Amino acid sequence: MHKDDTHLPQKANPALVKQANLFADLPTKLIEDFQQEFQLNQWNKGDYINSDILTQRFFVVIEGNIEIKQSNPETGREATLDMLYAGDCFDLMVLLDDKPHEVIISPLTTVKLLSVKLSTMRHWLWTYPEFNQQFMPYIAKKMREKEQQASSLILHDVTTRLSRIILEHINKIKFYTGTKEEEHQHHLVNGLNDETLARMTGSVRQVINKQLQHWKKEDVIDKKRNQLIIKDLEALEKEAKYTQNLANAPFSNT
Repeated sequence: MHKDDTHLPQKANPALVKQANLFADLPTKLIEDFQQEFQLNQWNKGDYINSDILTQRFFVVIEGNIEIKQSNPETGREATLDMLYAGDCFDLMVLLDDKPHEVIISPLTTVKLLSVKLSTMRHWLWTYPEFNQQFMPYIAKKMREKEQQASSLILHDVTTRLSRIILEHINKIKFYTGTKEEEHQHHLVNGLNDETLARMTGSVRQVINKQLQHWKKEDVIDKKRNQLIIKDLEALEKEAKYTQNLANAPFSNT
């Protein structure tokens, strides 16, 4: 079933607001004041979310993940602009320039969000220096991500781009039951099927599937529906051609 928006009946409490990295280090009194303005939202996988809502409210993801896309109406081709996980907020563009942002908001899982009126969010930024200091580094981080995304499309081949995307969206398996010595080698990427990875990489599904099958044959990954299990993290990092000065390079295992 498609819906414009789904709202949970209760307002957010201070503990929930504190879960968002953007607010976690703010003084308790400020968090308590902020939480009175927040509303708790829930979007389900497959829900239709009208992008007009972005001109009215600002969102912070608490749980789940969302794909932000744009499409060409003539060709039907889609491109992923951003993948949002717990702690991410949107829409920064509308917040800063107060202009509509024509995007496709696609929940990939059940998503829980905090939302606040856009005008209130702007008021907080201009009024509270301690909040502004938390918010500016987040904007800078997102700008660097977009810079790297754009340069990667031009400077690197599909294999390098795909390996970087996987590494950037990696989540450690919480239910790993193997030996402690091999724990670091097993990581999980959820919700990124071949079509999604193709949109994120600027490629097509057939090319992405061929590369994933090659890595599976080489025992670098295991592939199950919308899950990628990373079995050889070092091999994937080698394919990514990371350098130490790359802002989003993954952690070192040493």
